[in-house]
Amino acid sequence: MNAINVIAPYRHLGMWVFDDPKVGLVQEPFVSGADTMIDRAVADIPNAAQGFVLVFSANPFPGYQMKLDWRREDGGGNWYHSPDLGLEGWLCPALFRYFDAAPREIYVQVRPREQ
Repeated sequence: MNAINVIAPYRHLGMWVFDDPKVGLVQEPFVSGADTMIDRAVADIPNAAQGFVLVFSANPFPGYQMKLDWRREDGGGNWYHSPDLGLEGWLCPALFRYFDAAPREIYVQVRPREQ
């Protein structure tokens, strides 16, 4: 498992989704509040709907912009709270394609996708 992971979410059929062929995911959606967290996090990124870079890790890294705190397990996924955004969102079992167990904290950076 990588210490730092990178995905490129984009909008498809009105939802935030991402592809990551290296872990077998295609148009994997963000739902149940995670989508709202993304809306807020990328509000200042031009053309984010066409794709942006999302870097995440269970450990702090230089340049991270927000931290998600684990709250509880539910429905095979896990709920996380962002003190920075004041929101809670559910991360589905696809989380386990990146982590062996649900991390207590997830550190996140969002930035524009290079053209």
